[in-house]
Amino acid sequence: MRSAVLSSLAFAAMAAAGGSAARDPIPVDAFAKMPEIQSLSMSSDGKRIVALIGKADAEEFETSLATWDLDNLGAGPTVTASGDRMKFISASALKSDHIFVVGRQEFTGAIGECGGEGQSIGNTKTFVTKAYLTDSTQSSFDEAFADKGRAMGVSDLQQRCFEIFGSAGLVNQLPLDPENVLVQQTNMGTLRTDYYRFNLRTQATELVYRAGGRATPGLFDPRTGDLLTKNELEAVGSTFEQRVLIKNPETGEFEVHDNLTRKINDRFEFNFVGRDEATGKFYVLTDLFSDLVQARMYDPKTREFDDEPLIAHPEFSIANIVLGTRPSDFNKVLGYTVAAMNIETTWVEPGLAAIHEGLKQAFPGQQVNVLSYTDDRKKFLFSTESNRHPPRYFLLVDGKQVLPLGTERTGIDPNDIGEQRWVTWTARDGMKIPGILDLPAGWTPEQGPLPTIIHPHGGPWSRDVGGWDASGWVPFLTSRGYAVLRPQYRGSSGLGRRLWLSGDAEWGQKMQDDKDDGAAWLVEQGIADADRIAIFGYSYGGFAAAAAVVRENSPYACAISGAPVTDLARLGNTWSENRLQRIVQGTTVKGMDPMQNTDKANIPVLLYVGDRDVRTPAWHAQNFYNAVKDKVPAKFELIADQPHSLPWYPRQVDQGLTLIENFLNNECKMATSNRAPAASTSTGH
Repeated sequence: MRSAVLSSLAFAAMAAAGGSAARDPIPVDAFAKMPEIQSLSMSSDGKRIVALIGKADAEEFETSLATWDLDNLGAGPTVTASGDRMKFISASALKSDHIFVVGRQEFTGAIGECGGEGQSIGNTKTFVTKAYLTDSTQSSFDEAFADKGRAMGVSDLQQRCFEIFGSAGLVNQLPLDPENVLVQQTNMGTLRTDYYRFNLRTQATELVYRAGGRATPGLFDPRTGDLLTKNELEAVGSTFEQRVLIKNPETGEFEVHDNLTRKINDRFEFNFVGRDEATGKFYVLTDLFSDLVQARMYDPKTREFDDEPLIAHPEFSIANIVLGTRPSDFNKVLGYTVAAMNIETTWVEPGLAAIHEGLKQAFPGQQVNVLSYTDDRKKFLFSTESNRHPPRYFLLVDGKQVLPLGTERTGIDPNDIGEQRWVTWTARDGMKIPGILDLPAGWTPEQGPLPTIIHPHGGPWSRDVGGWDASGWVPFLTSRGYAVLRPQYRGSSGLGRRLWLSGDAEWGQKMQDDKDDGAAWLVEQGIADADRIAIFGYSYGGFAAAAAVVRENSPYACAISGAPVTDLARLGNTWSENRLQRIVQGTTVKGMDPMQNTDKANIPVLLYVGDRDVRTPAWHAQNFYNAVKDKVPAKFELIADQPHSLPWYPRQVDQGLTLIENFLNNECKMATSNRAPAASTSTGH
C-alpha cells in the first residue's frame, strides 16, 4: 500500500501549506461536468467490476458502461457508450457473466393512467427509465425481467405505460445461487407485483410471492429467495394497523405477531434485515425500545426480543447490520453502520477490521468504504471520500497493491474546501436541533463573521450526512467564502423518533423556527454576519425558503427556492401516488401555507425548477413568483429538461449554480471580497 500512503501524505502536506490565505473559488464547471466514474460494483462471483464512466465536455448526460475482468486487469475495461436517446444512469455487476443496467430518456406524452406522478390529463414532460441485461461483451442489451405479453383487460394506454416505463426490477442477487436472482414484475392483468426467481442463463421464472393490495413482502431469504416475513395493512377506524407476519418453518404458514402490530401513524420501525440461521432469530432494526434505532434479536418462537440490544449507540441510530454474502462468510455478522454525521461501517470481523484500519491509515482524514471483495479476500473494491475529497475508487490486490480505478470529479483542490462539523443548538421551545456546519478553508474567528447560507435538506423525512456533497452546492458555496449550515430540523428522519414526529403538521412553523434559530445561534457564536444570512433549499428545502419569504422578522437577506412546494392546500392528497405514503405522511403536511400568505412577502427571492420535474411541478414556483413579484425583488427560472432529482445534465448544473451565485452577489448583496460573480451561461426567463 506504499503508493496509497505516499499519495495521502502528499495531500496532507498540501493541506498544511494551504494555511488561512484567501483562495480562489472552485469554478462552476468543476461541479457541472460529468462524473468521470460512478456506480461501481463487483460481481458476487468476484470475476468482474462494472462502472459508468462519463464523457468529458458533455452538455447532456453522456455515459458509457465499463467492465473490468479481474483476472486480466491489464487489458483495461470493455466500454460501450449509451444509445442516442437512452442514457445509462446506473449499473450493477451480477453473476453468471451478466450486468444489470438502468437507462433513462426524455419522454413527453400522456401518462394519466400510468399511476405515477404528473398531469392526469394532457401531456407531461418527464423521463422514463428501463432496466436492461447484458453480458461482459456488452454486445446486446435486452429489457430485464420484463413480462412482454399482452394481458387481457388492459387498455391500450396502460399497455403503452408498461412499454414506456417498464415493469420489472432486481430485488436480491441470491449470492450463493450460481444462476438465479430474485426479481419483481408488475402483472399487467392485475396491476399487482409478483416476485420470481429468475434464471439468468435460461430466463425461466419461478413464482415466489404474489403481493396483494394491502400486502407487501418483508425479508427474503438471501440463500433461497423464499419469503420469510411480510406486512399487511388492516383498516382500523380512520387509520390502518400494520401487521407483521412471520413464516413458521414447521408449518410453512405465515403467522401474525400481535406484539409487532402497530398503527401506521405511530411510525415505529421494524426493519427485518436478516436471520441467524443457527438460532432462527431475526436481526431487527427497531426504535420500539429507544428514541434511537437499535439492532435487536427477535425470537419468532417465543415472540420476544432479547432483553438487551445486539448493537446500540448512545447518540445515533444504527443504520444497518452488515451480513456476509460470500461463501466463506455467508450470513455472518461482519459489521454495522451508525447513522452519525458520516455513515461508516464498523467492522467486527477481525480480518475485515484489519484491512479497513490499514486503508484508513493510508488515507488519513478520509472515510474509507469497503464496497466488496472476492471470496478469497485477495481483491477488495473500496472508495475514499471526505467533505474535501470527491469519491475515489480503488482495487486493493493481495493486501499490498492499490490500483486506482478513477475519481468522480477531478480538478478540485481539497485545500479550497474548509472543515465540517457536527453541531447542536437549542430551539426557542427548548428542543435540541442538530446540524452540519461547513466553513470556508482557512477561516478563523479572528477574521470576523461570515456571510452564511442556511441550507435545509429535502424530504422532509430525510437527513443530511457528512462527507462529499453529491450536489456540489456545499463546497461550491464554502469555496466562495460562505459558511453553510444544514439544519436537521424537527421532521428530519434517522435521528430519533422525537425529532422526527415533532415535525408533524409544523410546516412553516416550528420546523421553520429550527432553521431561524440555527441562524441566530451562528450569529451568537461569531460565525455568521447577521446582515448577510440567506436561506437556500431544494424540494422541501425549497418550501422552507419560500416560507421564509413570507415570515415576519426574517433573519435572512434573501431566499433561494429550488423545485419548491409552495401551495399546501393544492398539494392535498396528491402528496404521493403511493396510498400508504399519503395516509402516513400526507396527513402531516400541514402548517403555514406560503401561497396563503404572499401578501406578507418581505425579502427577495429566486425560484427555479426543471420543466421535467413531476415531483414538484413548476406551477408551485411559478404561482408563488407571480404572487410576490410586485412586492419584493423576485426572479423565476425554468430549467430545460431538468427532472426533480439527480442525475442532471452538466448544462443544468451550470445554469443552477450560476443562478445561485449571481443572485447572492447581486439581489442579496452577499458577495464576499476578492470573489467575482460567475460568468453566466444560462438564459433567464
